[in-house]
Amino acid sequence: MAIEPRKPPSQLLPRLQRALGGRAGWSGFVLQLLFVAALAWISYEIVANARANLQAQRITAGFGFLANNAGFDVSQSLIPYSGSDSYTRVFVVGLLNTLLVSVIGIFFATVIGFLVALGRLSPNWLLSRIAGGYVELIRNLPLLFQILFWYLAVLAALPNPRQSISIFDSIFLSNRGLVVPKPVGQAGFEPFVVALLVAIVATIALWRYARRQLFQSGKVIKVWPYALGMIIGLPLISMLIFGIPVTWEVPVLRGFNFAGGSRLIPEFVALTLALSTYTAAFIAEIVRAGILSVHKGQMEAGSSLGLQRGSVLRLIVIPQALRVILPPLTNQYLNLTKNSSLAVAIGYPDLVSVFAGTTLSQTGQAIEIIGITMGVYLLISLVTSAIMSFYGWRISRSMGG
Repeated sequence: MAIEPRKPPSQLLPRLQRALGGRAGWSGFVLQLLFVAALAWISYEIVANARANLQAQRITAGFGFLANNAGFDVSQSLIPYSGSDSYTRVFVVGLLNTLLVSVIGIFFATVIGFLVALGRLSPNWLLSRIAGGYVELIRNLPLLFQILFWYLAVLAALPNPRQSISIFDSIFLSNRGLVVPKPVGQAGFEPFVVALLVAIVATIALWRYARRQLFQSGKVIKVWPYALGMIIGLPLISMLIFGIPVTWEVPVLRGFNFAGGSRLIPEFVALTLALSTYTAAFIAEIVRAGILSVHKGQMEAGSSLGLQRGSVLRLIVIPQALRVILPPLTNQYLNLTKNSSLAVAIGYPDLVSVFAGTTLSQTGQAIEIIGITMGVYLLISLVTSAIMSFYGWRISRSMGG
């Protein structure tokens, strides 16, 4: 086996300079060293200045403050919380509220975006114009304005709890939010959940089998009767054996507010509506562009086989369009998650509001709190990108790409 001769130093230096992106010759190498030295000096000055300011304000650096009592309440918490809990608990509460509004917003934005995109491509003239008007209107209005519109012009204009809008005397809508019956778990709750999960998993497996049979042999298998039977039958059997899984705690008006039930605060409703509708307008254009990127001959071929328009879109066009849709769709999911930080404008207790806002103002630990908040948003973005990349890889693999 031939051994590659060792390159002389006169050839290694230009390669090193090109790898560093500098100019050829010693002048480029010196410029790179000066640039690194300047960065090191700027970093040192920033750290020294921050340390001097902390000492002047008698603030001890570190994360020990997270164990101190917060001393303030939060209007919405997915876990038990009181004002005597620590700042760590505040951080978890804010993070869960951020994840909650982000996940729900992503779901509704995706559904609305796909429906609006299909509406814009519809041969129905009126539906197409309505969908186009929605996209043009929502995309050109600032998101903060839309959040304030839903919060101040819509939800704040609702009647007070005594004159609230009632649905079947169980669901109440007022300027205090939406109050709904609260489920209370009973002895048969866990078996009911297990039976429901088994039914869902079996339905997905049956759907995948039917889809594989359709593409391999052209055999059509009706999945919905079996799926409906499993989703209804298995939980019903668990109820007959183990008893009722949940009871409902119906809200009751007492004084000037409701007691019992679960309440969705107006801030959460306004933020979710604004994020969903705003992001959906951008998703609609992404989906529309992805569908138009598929050659129209695919639609014509599906129609010639006797497939309806909906079946052609679902089975032929959209799976091919997903390759184009997924990258910009991921960006919109990331934008929605980061835009949720605008919740501070209406007082929704998200991560920025209760941790990077109230907690920072009480403790003065700006460097630590801002660093944690930046790390959390970075981690959420990386996880979202990884999930969407994995889904895109699965799509390409299933289509032989």
